[in-house]
Amino acid sequence: MGQAREVMDRLTEAITTNAGPQRIAELYAEDAVAVTPDGGEIHGRDNIAAYWQQMTEMIPEGTYESVHAYEVGDTAIDEGFFSGRNTGPIQLPSGESLPATQKEVRIRGVDFATVDEDGRIVDYRLYFDEMEFLGQLGLLPEEPA
Repeated sequence: MGQAREVMDRLTEAITTNAGPQRIAELYAEDAVAVTPDGGEIHGRDNIAAYWQQMTEMIPEGTYESVHAYEVGDTAIDEGFFSGRNTGPIQLPSGESLPATQKEVRIRGVDFATVDEDGRIVDYRLYFDEMEFLGQLGLLPEEPA
């Protein structure tokens, strides 16, 4: 197992154990960039850690089930399912928040983490179906009959 794989595994553990923003921030380079479906392009380790913090507050007991895990050079790639119950507030891009829906979610996603020579993530990309996620939370309008 190489350095990229080790760092990605530590990130997954930090997120699913709700380790807090400090532990997550330590895994990223100060000038790291992350791209997510719901947060867009996020610059800087503190902003990326804040993104993960709101996700772990929204689903505090989330779990991750790996389907595939790869490492190519300085990049780790994961595909799997994130599952849990929404028991915390849902932060909207506008800054507003919604109360927890108490609904279970199970979302398939893929993420890529490229690390530098110091073992910190410099480029992170997360892909999941945001509409499916919102639908499972019960936040999409019902379709007309």
